[in-house]
Amino acid sequence: METIAYIPSPSRGVIHLGPIPLRGYAFCIIIGVFVAVWLGNKRWVARGGKVGTVADIAVWAVPFGLVGGRLYHVITDYELYFSEGRDWVDAFKVWQGGLGIWGAIALGAVGAWIGCRRRGIPLPAWADALAPGIAFAQAIGRWGNWFNQELYGRETHLPWALHITSSTDGRVPGYYQPTFLYESLWCVGVGFLVIWADRRFTLGHGRAFALYVAAYCVGRGWIEYMRVDDAHHILGLRLNDWTAMIVFALAVTYFVISAKKRPGREEVVEPDVSDGGTDDDGEPASEKEPEAEAETDAPEPKEDVTEAEDVKEDEPESAKKS
Repeated sequence: METIAYIPSPSRGVIHLGPIPLRGYAFCIIIGVFVAVWLGNKRWVARGGKVGTVADIAVWAVPFGLVGGRLYHVITDYELYFSEGRDWVDAFKVWQGGLGIWGAIALGAVGAWIGCRRRGIPLPAWADALAPGIAFAQAIGRWGNWFNQELYGRETHLPWALHITSSTDGRVPGYYQPTFLYESLWCVGVGFLVIWADRRFTLGHGRAFALYVAAYCVGRGWIEYMRVDDAHHILGLRLNDWTAMIVFALAVTYFVISAKKRPGREEVVEPDVSDGGTDDDGEPASEKEPEAEAETDAPEPKEDVTEAEDVKEDEPESAKKS
């Protein structure tokens, strides 16, 4: 059976601007990060936060996330870098692909926690603002796999089959399920789901982020099952399937417990402190200004005494003698 239509793969995933290589995978990651920060900033400001706070914390979260994503990939696919005939230096070549979302979210959360602590901001509130943007960033980032001709599924003759032309690293040219596209579309749906649910149910205290995690895991589970690239299996299921199920259970548990213990949404997500500091008592300086003004407006008793003396001096002599 011939494939009457298909999704072509790029002939190469990198072009050179003189000595500088421009890689499609890297561009997709960078654009995804930009979209996540841009949308997260809009949502943060709408909730009462300051412009630029999301970007300031992302300076911590993004590098941690990239390291975490790479570590997860290298650890779970260590044979690609440390088995016989492999070069362990390739483990550092992030531009060739290989970022595990589980590690990226986990270690990225550590970086975000550090950034939030430095700004005096609750991490769950920041995560809620960023949640749909992360989903959209994943949707964009998956197109980096298209540039690298990786992460495809079983062979198929569907009109939207992905045409693999590369034969490197064990690839067999042919037409396959475009699982990168399925996951990209799923992530777009997750992003809009979180935005809708956040508006409809006024999610707070990390529940919007938990919804994103749970919804993503549902899609990742069935998409992972379609993939044919090498992976470790446990009881017949790929490792990432087990990871998706465990993370899904944790996200749902957090959502339920959080809704019972802390219903509603945070009233204040970012404290507005004048000059960015506190007084000796640990209270915002702005809270003590009214007291200072009250003391300034208090009348001075000396003026009243002076006026009384002036009146007494103006009295007639007869009044003074009596």
